[in-house]
Amino acid sequence: MLKYTAIPILCLTLFWSCNQNPKVSSNETNPKLVVGIVVDQMRYDYLTRFYNQYGEGGFKRMMREGYNCNNNHFNYIPTKTGPGHASIYTGTTPKYHGIIGNDWYDKTLKETVYCVGDTSIRSVGTNVSSGQMSPHRLKTTTFADENRLFTQGKGKTIGISLKDRGAVLPAGHTANAAYWFHGGEEGIWISSTHYMDELPNWVKLFNAEHSVTKYLTEWNTFHDINTYTESGLDLNAYERGFNGKDSATFPYPLDELKDANGGFDILKTTAYGNNLVTDFALAALIGEDLGQDAVTDILAVSYSSTDYVGHNFGVNSKEIEDTYIRLDKDLERLLKGLDDYVGKNNYTLFLTADHAAVNVPAYLQSVKIPAGYLNHAQTRRRFESFMEQTFNSAELIENISNDQIFLNRRLVHTMGLKLEEVQERIVHELINYPHVYQVYSATTMSTSEFTIGIEALLQQGFNQKRSGDILIVPDPAFISYPKTGSTHGSGFNYDTHVPLLFFGKGIMQGSTHIKTEITDIAPTMSALLGISFPNAAIGQPLDFVLE
Repeated sequence: MLKYTAIPILCLTLFWSCNQNPKVSSNETNPKLVVGIVVDQMRYDYLTRFYNQYGEGGFKRMMREGYNCNNNHFNYIPTKTGPGHASIYTGTTPKYHGIIGNDWYDKTLKETVYCVGDTSIRSVGTNVSSGQMSPHRLKTTTFADENRLFTQGKGKTIGISLKDRGAVLPAGHTANAAYWFHGGEEGIWISSTHYMDELPNWVKLFNAEHSVTKYLTEWNTFHDINTYTESGLDLNAYERGFNGKDSATFPYPLDELKDANGGFDILKTTAYGNNLVTDFALAALIGEDLGQDAVTDILAVSYSSTDYVGHNFGVNSKEIEDTYIRLDKDLERLLKGLDDYVGKNNYTLFLTADHAAVNVPAYLQSVKIPAGYLNHAQTRRRFESFMEQTFNSAELIENISNDQIFLNRRLVHTMGLKLEEVQERIVHELINYPHVYQVYSATTMSTSEFTIGIEALLQQGFNQKRSGDILIVPDPAFISYPKTGSTHGSGFNYDTHVPLLFFGKGIMQGSTHIKTEITDIAPTMSALLGISFPNAAIGQPLDFVLE
């Protein structure tokens, strides 16, 4: 059973060689390095619910020595991975940065597009298409971009994540590199020609060591499972598990299960995926010489396994508890690496999440909380019948996805219909459907101003060029998902309330319950560095966080 991992041999070798002639910084104000940590699908209550399971050097150290914003929320819908990472680093919402989902229907191309997919470039490090990614659909700058501009390109930016979008979007347009994990039969870290023509030597060496194979072992609980009292029963009806194993219960023999679960991709859906990210981040720290001179560098790290585990097992599972106990160990390892290589008072770090998650609706039903599952097929049949009866054509529906309806606007015009009237007729129809909480039209989103409630969150996520004609909000805790595992995406507190911790140079010690928003992070980092805010930022610097 793996309980912790040491810094890879590559890191130690580079560490000692680099420190034979250490660089000396003369900068007494700005940190040498800003580290942004995004934990994918982390609910705020994971800080408090698992608090007694954490050691002193990870989450608790950040909370004890740094600043804890206890009432931090996303301020838009949809709460998804792509929009979340983009919003954290741009200081704005999908309304302005344009990343309206992980993927969405493109009204011009008439096809679904992926938020970072880019067929105009090539993969680097692999021959398959997994590397054809770039930030070209991100309309605005990140604070990492602004730091690159401010430092005349001298300050480096490196993005790292198991997920391509978790590496690409935070790093921004001008990054030196973004790296993500390609599983399958290869189990390597890759990039794209947006950043480089070939992987640097330190990445090639890291991949050549095949360090990922050591994690294809048994995944058992870090502590005695009987001490995991902060989560539900290990054997229950609310978890999916892995192909090839009859029950979603510990332990999991990963080497035996890998062939039926995507090869090395199985590691993403275990706590060991976070070990991989920490290993690679520590190697990048040294391989890229981050934080070694007076010009501020930025390292954007996203931990994705928490999301994969949450989707698979749900937010009340033993698996999610174990994943966070192990993540805490990884954070301690990362902080120690930063202390040793950059210096304790030479870096600034923030930790947040790209969204939270709802409890498994089937479980909520079992404890008599309103919740359930959406039947989209049934709803679509009813809706198509309405369109035939009302407008004599179901062809007016061009696409339905992401709780949005896209109309065929050319056909609307050809048929002599008024777009606004068609939209309003649909709104009045859909609001009567089961488990539809609210419905709004694109016209309403474009012509009205909402300042509070779900309406305001929808509006901040509505992009006039990219979003649909109709926006639908399902009832609280009603999701379109299998009855095992869980998901996210709404504007309710279970999806919007996420941690926000600041730590390190220039940061006050303390905590607050004043409401903060995810879009405040980038302006706060920009204010700390004395650089321009990202060009479409709407958030405000959190003055009470800064010394």
